[in-house]
Amino acid sequence: MPKSTLPLSPIEAGYEARLRETVDLYDDVAAFIADQARAGIKNVYFVGAGGSIIASYPAFYLLHRMVDIPVYQIQSDELNFGRPKALGPGSLVIAASYTGTTKETVAAAAYAKEAGATVFSVCKENSPLAKESAKSITGGSDVLELIAAYAICEQLGVELDYAGIKAAFAAWPSAAAQTVEAYEPKVHDIAVALADEEITYVLGSGPSYGWAYGLAMCYLQEMQWKHAVSFNAGEFFQGAFEVVVDDTPVILLLGEDASRPVAERAQRFLDERTKKAHYIDVKDLALPGIAADKREVVSPLIISQIISRLAKHYEAVRGHSLEQRRYMFRTVY
Repeated sequence: MPKSTLPLSPIEAGYEARLRETVDLYDDVAAFIADQARAGIKNVYFVGAGGSIIASYPAFYLLHRMVDIPVYQIQSDELNFGRPKALGPGSLVIAASYTGTTKETVAAAAYAKEAGATVFSVCKENSPLAKESAKSITGGSDVLELIAAYAICEQLGVELDYAGIKAAFAAWPSAAAQTVEAYEPKVHDIAVALADEEITYVLGSGPSYGWAYGLAMCYLQEMQWKHAVSFNAGEFFQGAFEVVVDDTPVILLLGEDASRPVAERAQRFLDERTKKAHYIDVKDLALPGIAADKREVVSPLIISQIISRLAKHYEAVRGHSLEQRRYMFRTVY
């Protein structure tokens, strides 16, 4: 077993309070979306790069299932250089950047505004991205974008239990804090088991695919310098499953959403073919305070929180700081 050379970073003080600050913005986001709906929403674009585009998967997944207007998810520079013809007046662009300084996202927001779209951003106040936006807000982008997506559904007449959905968001901070704490032994065991693997495959379906991609690219490749690759759990069967043998390491994310059967199919295959499959399954989580019929609302949000803690355990077990970089923020690229 790898010897830990770094202390495990604790769950941050004020973790629940930080989440509470985000969900308390529910009415503010909903009011902005209502204003846009009155003016007319022709289509929706989710725009970002890295973790910010990853965080929009749940919102994108919800809207592409529920509404009858076009919904797109596009990497910032793909917007800048692709310049889609559908982008213009009536387009709602939902952009995110943690710092508000991601250059390609700032450029994308500026281009969208120039094209006549309305830009709503999740970023730091007074940042370059905020200045290119009709409205900007600070908080967890995955939560705020998902709130915006439900608000769009409501304004477009999709029949859902919006009072129950709002209650689920209100219960989310406490549920997340308790659940993440309880899941610490599980993520520690995964980090210990896979710390020295030469490559790790990560699978997910539907909204959970976002953090399958994020775990592989952002946390394992970027922050741990480990070879990793992600696949949609359905697309896995179109070729990638051929590399799986008895000792192939795989992490599979299983959410509670319409795509769950896709992930369960992958789980059945992995159970038979490898001894190194590890599952992060939302069904195993208590999520206290979340109504049984509203677990789907927060399912993709808890996945992101658990993946974040898994990264901290990799850091401790492998002795490799999550802040260490070769190129990012250090060279011109």
